[in-house]
Amino acid sequence: MTRPLTFLAIAALPLMAVASVQAVSQATPATTASQASAPWQNVTPRAGLAGWHVTGGKADYSVDNGELVGRAMPGATNSWLVSDTKYGDFIIEFDAKTDPKLNSGVMIRGQSRPDYRKGVVFGYQAEIDPSPRRWSGGLYDEQRRQWLYTLGRNEPARATFVSGGWNHYRVEAIGNRLRTWINGVPAADVVDDVDARGFIAFQVHAIPDADAAQHPEVRLKSVRMIIDNPARYAMPATTIPQQGWQSNQLSEGERRAGWKLLWDGRTTAGWRSFAAPAFPKGWSVANGLLSVEGSGGGDIITTRSYRNFELSVDFRLTQGANSGIKYLIDPALAKGGPAIGLEYQLLDDANHPDAKMGRDGNRTVGSLYDMIAARNLSDPANAGKRVNPPGEWNRAVLVVRGTHVEHWLNGFKMVEYERGSPVFRALVAQSKYAKYSNFGEADQGPILLQDHGNHVDFRSIKLREL
Repeated sequence: MTRPLTFLAIAALPLMAVASVQAVSQATPATTASQASAPWQNVTPRAGLAGWHVTGGKADYSVDNGELVGRAMPGATNSWLVSDTKYGDFIIEFDAKTDPKLNSGVMIRGQSRPDYRKGVVFGYQAEIDPSPRRWSGGLYDEQRRQWLYTLGRNEPARATFVSGGWNHYRVEAIGNRLRTWINGVPAADVVDDVDARGFIAFQVHAIPDADAAQHPEVRLKSVRMIIDNPARYAMPATTIPQQGWQSNQLSEGERRAGWKLLWDGRTTAGWRSFAAPAFPKGWSVANGLLSVEGSGGGDIITTRSYRNFELSVDFRLTQGANSGIKYLIDPALAKGGPAIGLEYQLLDDANHPDAKMGRDGNRTVGSLYDMIAARNLSDPANAGKRVNPPGEWNRAVLVVRGTHVEHWLNGFKMVEYERGSPVFRALVAQSKYAKYSNFGEADQGPILLQDHGNHVDFRSIKLREL
């Protein structure tokens, strides 16, 4: 699964109730019949592993009674059994069972270059996750962007996984769309245009040497593929949300779900200076990026206000950068000064001093600035944020539904609270906003991107009203 990450270990807050996404497959009798007659090819590795090669770590791969077995060995590097053949569009199904101590996954359209991070394999990976998190079937971008589709909002897929037992997986890689199922339940739906062709590979994840010394195993069997016109045998639409990763574009699934681009990727339409009607100097639009140069141009806001919404913003920090996404801005509180509103903090925690200010980390990236520290609410057993470093892209998601608010960072829920609640008002009273009456309780307001004196890039700014 993993690549080297920035981990900020902070104790987890209690999880609050959240509505899960209903993931229902809409299969029809005709679809079932077409699957039965599909041109499946058995690609389960055979004894001797002809057509495959091992790379990465020191795991031992073998074939036992028709099952591929990967055994962990001490060592700090992930191991992969890589196909010599590369594939473009295909459907793959397999059964997998792994020791609860051993993470695994199947890479699809995998890549490897001698000049890329010492030649490690990288690319899309269908997760096999035996941990209590149970994100099996999620899509991870190994050694690049990390999670493209977590199961943090897909409880039906999480619930179907059997830890320590056999689970059935299906992955469709057709055109620029990747979809996964776990035990027949839709798990992930991603539209992306990075890799159109590559190898498949079976992972044995690196684990602590003390556990690896016991040689825990992952077993795979009944690995089969459709490579001849796979689109003909694709499963029908499901109800799970689609995640689009094409820069400044909406996928068809996103459009159907009501998403709209807040920034068109080319002009300043829909945005203006917070302090004036015009769009300010100090911001640039070039090469699909909306960038604050850090030269004192000031904050920008949307020309529209929003009440109930889900906002998604891809951001890229420079080293030591500070910025923010403010929401439910109340212009009446500004009184000629800076914009006053709730803020999703954007910060290089490792290199900006603000990370150590405030209380208990409540000024770090993903936090409700100066009020609630970002903590890993999606996976509290593995404390720490999943943050890509300066120079790489991260995705901030903000959900406002009435008084309920959530901050998400790279697919992990970081903050959850109720505006106007006694707890919220107590936090306001301890913050720099204590002097503002009814702070954070406006019914609606514009979205703001902050100029805090540093260079920050934004793209793929999209919103759907709830």
